[in-house]
Amino acid sequence: MAITILGIDPGLRSTGWGAIAADGSRLSFVAAGTISSAASDPLAERLAALYRGLSAVLEAIAPQETAVEQTFVSRDGAATLKLGQARGIALLAPSMCGLPVAEYAPNLVKKTVVGAGHADKHQIRHMVKMLLPRADATTEHAFDALAIAICHASHRRSLERAA
Repeated sequence: MAITILGIDPGLRSTGWGAIAADGSRLSFVAAGTISSAASDPLAERLAALYRGLSAVLEAIAPQETAVEQTFVSRDGAATLKLGQARGIALLAPSMCGLPVAEYAPNLVKKTVVGAGHADKHQIRHMVKMLLPRADATTEHAFDALAIAICHASHRRSLERAA
C-alpha cells in the first residue's frame, strides 16, 4: 500500500517541500513547492509565515510521514541560528499534526539520491528528475525537498526494523 511522504528543506528565506508516494521501492511524484518569507519582515513574522505555509501544505497533501534535512553548521553563526529556527518550524508543523518526523544529514540525502555525499545541486536535480519523471518542481529548494523524501523512502524500512 502506498504512503505519502513529505520532504522538507528548511530555510528562513525559502523552505522547499516535496511530496512523493512510495509503494515498496516504487516512487511517484505527488507535488512540490516553496514557501517564502520576506527578508524585510521581523523574524517572528517570517517564522509564522513558514508555519502557516507548511500547515497549509500538510493539510492539502495529508502525508503519513515526513522527513526534514538536518542543519549543517556554517561559519556564519547568525545564519546558522536563523536556519535552526526555520528548521524548528519544519519539525514543529508536522509534529503538531501527529506525524512522525525523520531527520537526515545532507550528505546522506545526497549519497542516497545521487550516490555521492558531496553532489552538487545540478546532480540532485538530475537524479530527482530521473527517479520522478513527472516532478514539476521549479526551485532548487523543492528539488532538495523531493530528494529528502526519496531518502526517507529508501531508509524508512530500516528505521522501522530498528524500532
